[in-house]
Amino acid sequence: MLPGLFDFSAMTKETSMPDFDYDFFVIGGGSGGVRAGRLAADMGKRVGIAEEYRYGGTCVIRGCVPKKLMVYASHFPESFEDAAGFGWSVGESSFDWKKLIANKDREIDRLEGLYRKGLENAGAEIFNTRAELTGSHEVLLVNEDRIVTAERILIATGGTPTRLESLEGHELCISSNEVFHLEEQPKSIVIKGGGYIAVEFACIFAGLGTNTTLVYRGDHILRGFDHDLAFHLREEMEKKGIRIILGANIARVEANGASKKVTIDNGEVLDADEVMLAVGRLPNTKGLGLEKAGVVTDRIGDIRVDQYSRSSIRHILAVGDVTNRVALTPVAIHEAMCLIETEFRGNPVSPDHDLIPTAVFSSPEIGTVGMSEEAAGRQYRELEIYRAHFRPMKHTLSGRDEKMLMKIVVEAKTRKVLGVHILGPDAGEMAQVLGIALKMGATKDDFDRTMAVHPTAAEELVTMYKPSYLVKDGKREG
Repeated sequence: MLPGLFDFSAMTKETSMPDFDYDFFVIGGGSGGVRAGRLAADMGKRVGIAEEYRYGGTCVIRGCVPKKLMVYASHFPESFEDAAGFGWSVGESSFDWKKLIANKDREIDRLEGLYRKGLENAGAEIFNTRAELTGSHEVLLVNEDRIVTAERILIATGGTPTRLESLEGHELCISSNEVFHLEEQPKSIVIKGGGYIAVEFACIFAGLGTNTTLVYRGDHILRGFDHDLAFHLREEMEKKGIRIILGANIARVEANGASKKVTIDNGEVLDADEVMLAVGRLPNTKGLGLEKAGVVTDRIGDIRVDQYSRSSIRHILAVGDVTNRVALTPVAIHEAMCLIETEFRGNPVSPDHDLIPTAVFSSPEIGTVGMSEEAAGRQYRELEIYRAHFRPMKHTLSGRDEKMLMKIVVEAKTRKVLGVHILGPDAGEMAQVLGIALKMGATKDDFDRTMAVHPTAAEELVTMYKPSYLVKDGKREG
């Protein structure tokens, strides 16, 4: 929500209707929609839920879950190499793309079944169809050509990859939707983008042996993350053979037999089996009939909501990526749980979007929570920065030339920890635990009083006693 840009005090009040087919109807079967629908049904509410593709949403079907499985697959070549330093002799290895995809699909089928079973057991009525609003209380079930009514309606349709139709040859490219269903592993791929999706897939494909090039218009990858993390991740990615072209754009993509000819605006021409566009996502609201119901959307189509996930029409709600607040699966689930408390339990609870731990499953991976040095420097006059850059024990016997980075951002006056940023093995796991500490308002003194777990990489977080440098008025000193 962007406060001040929309006057929610002028929301349309609920119209009084004598009866509805459902107490609660959910459009979208992703993580947020399913959680809200299941919880409401568990309370005895009459719940309907419609999904036009597959239950589980982006995260389960073509997002974080299958991506993480592919990340695991991409790590094995390095593990085989590292084993030699620990006395293991690993025989000849080979990789079967089709087997990975088949096994991944089997797991996704299992998870989708669990989502459906949870809804069914709770008593929700499931519809396998696109659903659109035809009024403020009316939902058209497209496949059935039938309109149902609901007292409350939840829009939880998530986001969709930006197709970049302004790019000549965009129809020849794949997105994060199609990448999970390639029949053959590409021998070469060009990825346009510099965000976490682009970075993660660059690392996945390179780890599996695909010749990988990343093209990004900015001067550094992972805009919005701490600059140190972005800089050192780029270094490690390039060590792994990933070519990163910064300050450049793909000008056009052309068919070239079985491959694609990719022209960069710096004059370079590349040949690739696949071109992937990873240039952001948009709220999935096109054609939902929001205007017919009077629901206000923003410039890019996201549904404007108040602190309780209510749209401009009081009884039409929205959670998750479709609101363009924080596009993360756990956030959508949290928003859904708050919505149920507010709407059905009489306990108004607004989602807390502060200090959200985040992981980027690159190679090496990133775990982060709180403010970057750059963001903190704009808000606080004086900072202490604690920083360690070292080779983790895991790589000492293997001889792998890969460094780990840990960084703590502290406000000098109060000693409060504003942010912690990690690049290296298991960084995401550490970020989850650190998120609890920062949420509780931990200070650097709290970190210093905490005993180290030895020998671990994480012990660096509680053994950096002197600041590496200071930041005053946004500028580094020392």
